[in-house]
Amino acid sequence: MDAWNLLLTSDIGLLSLFTIGFILVMGVYIGRYASKKIDEEKAALKSGQR
Repeated sequence: MDAWNLLLTSDIGLLSLFTIGFILVMGVYIGRYASKKIDEEKAALKSGQR
């Protein structure tokens, strides 16, 4: 439990949690963006625009 206490109460622990959270959110955003662009490209190829 000492590790959890250190993680949730110290400055470096909170910064670590923020960094991990930011990376996870950024990964989800980039994944959704790439998926959207892939779907748009597939639709463009189906319609013969390229």
